[in-house]
Amino acid sequence: MQEKILHTKQNGMAALLITAIVYLAAIVGTVYGAVIMDEGDSPLLFIVSIAVVSFGWVPFLGLKIVKPQEALVLTLFGTYVGTLKSNGFYFVNPFCTAINPAEKTKLNQSGTAADTPSKMSALSARNAANAAEAFGSTGKHVSLKIMTLNNNIQKINDCLGNPIEIGIAVMWRVTDTAKAVFNVDNYKEYLSLQCDSALRNIVRLYPYDVAPNVDTTGDGTADEGSLRGSSEIVARRIKDEIQQKVAEAGLEILEARITYLAYATEIAAVMLQRQQASAIIDARKMIVEGAVSMVEMALARLNENNVVNLDEERKAAMVSNLLVVLCGNRDAQPIVNSGSLY
Repeated sequence: MQEKILHTKQNGMAALLITAIVYLAAIVGTVYGAVIMDEGDSPLLFIVSIAVVSFGWVPFLGLKIVKPQEALVLTLFGTYVGTLKSNGFYFVNPFCTAINPAEKTKLNQSGTAADTPSKMSALSARNAANAAEAFGSTGKHVSLKIMTLNNNIQKINDCLGNPIEIGIAVMWRVTDTAKAVFNVDNYKEYLSLQCDSALRNIVRLYPYDVAPNVDTTGDGTADEGSLRGSSEIVARRIKDEIQQKVAEAGLEILEARITYLAYATEIAAVMLQRQQASAIIDARKMIVEGAVSMVEMALARLNENNVVNLDEERKAAMVSNLLVVLCGNRDAQPIVNSGSLY
């Protein structure tokens, strides 16, 4: 289905004025025709005026209002006529109907119209709906604005089998109204489902954190890709995956962002302990490396300046004492030896 842009002149105001004048004239003609018919004149004026009054409201159905960044997909007796994309006040074939299968679909996204107030009476709601339909201001309009879709947070297993919770925000817009309306049943629901599917397909290729011997790019070489450290790359791959699936629906994916990322509740505590243990090990390793270098520097300076000559046994004792002082968790308590070293 190819989109056809209608370049209809914005003659809605002229059609409105002409139709209103004709309708008022028909009402006057009905009254005048009834008067002259009682006097014995021809009933032709009365009959014509009654016909115009009865069917004169039909042209009002052809009045369509298109706001900026909106489109109206029109069909005539089941045939696609075209799309009005330029904002303005139009008059089209009164028997044309606007199509938008996603008009009542409300997802977690921007650009969704609010519900009708519950306190509005049924009569007022009906009158408002009739007036809105008469001027083309209904939910049949297809929005061309950039909208944001926030699906629910999903629980997915990463490439190591760890359950994680992840959520994304997708910025999208309709680029081809004909494909969006006719190629899929409901383009909003279709987009939502494809976002969930693409998210699962990409997330299962990555570990939550950097892991050894994991290939996330598919080139056969292990890399350091992860959901936590490579969020930009993951988001770009999710965007490309969604775009491939929704191209037939006339949608364009502008951006995809990870909005929430965490371990699932059942393993969050264990993984936190694992991260703490890894951090402690890394910190201890750094402390030991620094302490060894300081001990080496102290022994080298003592030998260089001939401050004291120590045998191997005393050097070992000194190294042990220095390492205890430098690597201990608490401040060392010094003990003064008042006797001989030997």
